[in-house]
Amino acid sequence: MNRKSLAAAFPHTVPVLMGYLSIGIVFGWMLSAADFHPVWSAIMSTVIYAGSGQYLGVDLLAKASPLADAAFLTLMINFRHLVYGLSMLEKFQGMGWRKLYMIFSLTDETYALLAGVRAPEGVDEKDFYFSIALLDHLYWIAGSVAGAVAGALVNINTEGIDFAMTALFLVIAVEQWQSNTRHAPVLLGAAGTLVCLLAFGPENGRFLIPALFILVGGLLLMRPGLEASEALPEGGGAQ
Repeated sequence: MNRKSLAAAFPHTVPVLMGYLSIGIVFGWMLSAADFHPVWSAIMSTVIYAGSGQYLGVDLLAKASPLADAAFLTLMINFRHLVYGLSMLEKFQGMGWRKLYMIFSLTDETYALLAGVRAPEGVDEKDFYFSIALLDHLYWIAGSVAGAVAGALVNINTEGIDFAMTALFLVIAVEQWQSNTRHAPVLLGAAGTLVCLLAFGPENGRFLIPALFILVGGLLLMRPGLEASEALPEGGGAQ
């Protein structure tokens, strides 16, 4: 990684910068409101780095939940990251030790960026991807530490502000929808999630894993058609 790759990656990460500073501050503030020292915000954001998982962690820590409950709920919420990592293995080939970090750093927003951007001409592709992942991680750490420090100084009601993370992902999802002509995977994911939500209910996120199985299975069946459409010259695919 070098300055050239960082400079090329930075403009693509600006939406994540604005979002992660905001929702990172929210997380840090919530953790501080639960009477945890700001240093714990830095540690969690560095070694856990899972926005929704960390939001859940605040509630679990505040309630001193049993370890088994914490492990199960974290798995349910973050199970999708397994699919993220598997889908990026080919893109991360040849990255050496950085491959492990790239898989670790696949948050929803970083995954959305890596799935939709290409390295500019003259910039090493692997350095470009690594720069995006690292910058996003640093944004999250900075936001969470800032929020924890602010929360230690000012007490406010934090109820409902965790919706900021959902809002950020929706913005990135809309951008990806507008920049791509193939919407079948998105529609499959939305339909599968809705069906599982109605069938299993929202409690403890138990609809997520069945929804992911539907999405993965559907994408495997659709893969030949998707790869064929990608192979068509620009403008030759179905609109």
